[in-house]
Amino acid sequence: MTDVRPSTDGPSDADVLHTLFASDQGGHEQVVLCQDRESGLKAVIAIHSTALGPALGGTRFYPYASDAEAVRDALNLSRGMSYKNALAGLEHGGGKAVIIGDPDTVKTEQLLLAYGRFVASLGGRYVTACDVGTYVQDMDVIARENRWTTGRSPEQGGAGDSSVLTAFGVFQGMRAAAQTQWGEPTLRGRRVGIAGVGKVGHHLVDHLVDDGAEVVITDVRAEPVERIIARHPQVSAVQDADVLIRTPLDVYAPCALGGALNDATVPVLTASVVCGAANNQLAHPGVEKDLAERGILYAPDYVVNAGGVIQVADELLGFDFDRAKAKATKIFDTTLAIFDRAKSDGIPPAAAADRLAEQRMAEARALRSGR
Repeated sequence: MTDVRPSTDGPSDADVLHTLFASDQGGHEQVVLCQDRESGLKAVIAIHSTALGPALGGTRFYPYASDAEAVRDALNLSRGMSYKNALAGLEHGGGKAVIIGDPDTVKTEQLLLAYGRFVASLGGRYVTACDVGTYVQDMDVIARENRWTTGRSPEQGGAGDSSVLTAFGVFQGMRAAAQTQWGEPTLRGRRVGIAGVGKVGHHLVDHLVDDGAEVVITDVRAEPVERIIARHPQVSAVQDADVLIRTPLDVYAPCALGGALNDATVPVLTASVVCGAANNQLAHPGVEKDLAERGILYAPDYVVNAGGVIQVADELLGFDFDRAKAKATKIFDTTLAIFDRAKSDGIPPAAAADRLAEQRMAEARALRSGR
């Protein structure tokens, strides 16, 4: 799953503990620090909520600047998964794991097996999957030690590449935004700019071209851009994301790193809709209000990019692509409901999405406690 690059602010241990125990960003049920010196494994597993069921979220493998930064990332990402899973209608809470290190240099079979044993020790409270730095083949290895593993290869009974339904869900969210902004659930004749055309972005291009949109792309790598233009000669490309956001667009789709919507980019955005696959697109609280004040309709990222987690969750039932796709299709209705709630409550869509997710989790907790 395409996701946010951690910040390099260098949080202190005290900052991390404050997040966990004292701030509004906390409320986590469990955080596990894992170490296996023989394999070199250092990992953090964060379980934010199991109100709706076992926590589900990917495993990120990343060379964090500090251990405290890794913990902070796990806390933030696991909380986001609680909200994503709630609005996706899944019977899963939110969790996330991070493995500290450069996957290109330290990832080994021994390390992945050790990690799998730590996940297994939680007895099903956390179900893992792919994320930045981990892939289907890694999940196949982890699954040898841990039966609570999704995102495995089809040969191992898994769902395979979750980017397929991630892109499909983003497209459904974009259709809902078009319905809200222009009165029709189609991107036909609209100009859509996609920043990042990797695993998810290239599938999104296919959907948009088929729908009749004019597509403009950019990526930090030349190869995926060249591949898309060879397949779709009508697609155009620009140098980088800074150029893209200033290009006349109807829709801007951040599909690479997080933090794409910030104090520098929001004032120069030309698009009237933002809807993309990247996680954590809002660089800080308050950006959602800046977008609303400019009349830009923002489709909350954790709502529209939930197709991937829907896909891997279905794997636990014995994967059926058509069943998972049917569930991902409902992202259209969920996104419309969020826009309607935002309008009726007079709040940005991101706040409306949070309220709906929190409502579902609160109802589940009340049901469990008998209230």
